[in-house]
Amino acid sequence: MKFKEQIYDFVIIGSGFGGSVSALRLSEKKYRVLVIEKGKHFKPNDFAKNNWYLRKWLWVPSLKMFGIQKLTFLRHISIMSGVGVGGGSLVYANTLPKPKKDFFKQGSWKDIDDWVKKLSPYYELAWKMLGAVNNPYLGPADLALKKIAEQKGKKFKPAKVGIYFGQPDKQVPDPYFKGKGPTRSGCNFCGACMTGCKYNAKNSLDKNYLYLAKKNGAEILAEHEVIDLIPIDENGEKGYDVVFKKSTKYFSRSKSVRAKAVIFSGGVLGTIPLLLKLKKNRLPHLSPQLGKMVRTNNESLIFSTVYKGTFVNQMSKGIAIGSILTYDKNTHIEPVRYGKGSGVWGPLIVPLVNEKNFLKRNAKLLLKLIRLIPVKLKIFLTQDFAASSTVLLFMQHLDSTIQLKRSRWGLSTQVDRNESSPTAFIPEALDFARQFSKNIKAIPQVLFTESISGIPSTAHILGGACMGKNAEEGVIDKDHKVFGYQNLYIFDGSSISANPGVNPSATITALTEYGMSKIPDKKDQDKNLK
Repeated sequence: MKFKEQIYDFVIIGSGFGGSVSALRLSEKKYRVLVIEKGKHFKPNDFAKNNWYLRKWLWVPSLKMFGIQKLTFLRHISIMSGVGVGGGSLVYANTLPKPKKDFFKQGSWKDIDDWVKKLSPYYELAWKMLGAVNNPYLGPADLALKKIAEQKGKKFKPAKVGIYFGQPDKQVPDPYFKGKGPTRSGCNFCGACMTGCKYNAKNSLDKNYLYLAKKNGAEILAEHEVIDLIPIDENGEKGYDVVFKKSTKYFSRSKSVRAKAVIFSGGVLGTIPLLLKLKKNRLPHLSPQLGKMVRTNNESLIFSTVYKGTFVNQMSKGIAIGSILTYDKNTHIEPVRYGKGSGVWGPLIVPLVNEKNFLKRNAKLLLKLIRLIPVKLKIFLTQDFAASSTVLLFMQHLDSTIQLKRSRWGLSTQVDRNESSPTAFIPEALDFARQFSKNIKAIPQVLFTESISGIPSTAHILGGACMGKNAEEGVIDKDHKVFGYQNLYIFDGSSISANPGVNPSATITALTEYGMSKIPDKKDQDKNLK
């Protein structure tokens, strides 16, 4: 790629919800913008047919796998995250809920502002930009969840999602931005949203924010990863040299561009490791809170795999997440589906065991495995695993944190003595999963890392660069400016400062819209500099 500019007003590291919103709003304000994304730029036909096509689905550059799904296994948590132009929007389940009011009054940001009032209009703007509507179709998994909700007197509703529900397979002019966006096709409810939408129905960021940003002149550099950031002066007042290299080659010469300002939008697994590295030399004045207060949304992911009855091979019908149940004031439950054929998780899951003692847990697991051999063989030999499975996603407002650190072996985790660490054994989740599975004639199962080691999984890693009143309490201020340096911002999931208890994409989008509203137009900023 030949750069149009030698000096950019803003270089954005990452193209997820924070980076994409930033790119559009800054380009509208007439700034020169470059977005650097380590993943590939995908078109509908580029996505994997199902998740057995590992080279197109998984992101493991060392093995020449350049897909949209990244799996990270750490001591205290297993993490699923997204990679590619559009970031997590390529692999996420389209859901755009707004957290309950408790979220805005917890964590390190709670006393900084009235966030309920401040962010309300920006949630509305986020929903408009992402084409959010209530899901019009409830699949078998949703209906099974609704039945339990009615039995227990719980609140159930269709999910608010970013999907175009037009006529399937029929291309229509842009329905969202007065014809300025790309042509679209309607959803066919195949359930394959999380392996990449091949039907042009998913409102991923390359269809809205990034698409419009490019039309405004923003540049997007895919397949490159930022490896260094060099302040021109001590506090970044004069800008930064951004150093990057090819991410899809084993050997690549580094390149650099100069930026007057830099935005970190690489998500927790991109932003935090890079900033921890920079804190050792380039950016020593970063807050001591960097890497702390990392949250998992207090999640539990439990597979419910049907082995007989009317639900066999029926669970893929619908969208990735079509509904949400409010279990109690702290807990939400969503049924998650993959499309037919996406059964790669099958060999990686084992029966659900909720014994905290390691030896007792694995003894119980062994006995369950032996007892279930006939059932599991039947499922693998006679059924489509994905089409017979639902993943129950449990999310809670309740707080639990870990710390991310750099070690000689790479990224590592640590639990503070005064904090409770995430757990794979959430009582409410285990009880509900058993009841749900019983109702649909299924067996509850989890990733082997949970039953064997007790390590929980999350699809929503958050925090590590939280808000605070000052550098002793947080990494960024209320406008997402990094303490200790000028012209440095963070807009991504790492800035989320409490557990939302629901999918965080709408919140990241709203926070970034709010932050972008604080940045003046380029002409006004140039006047002030003069």
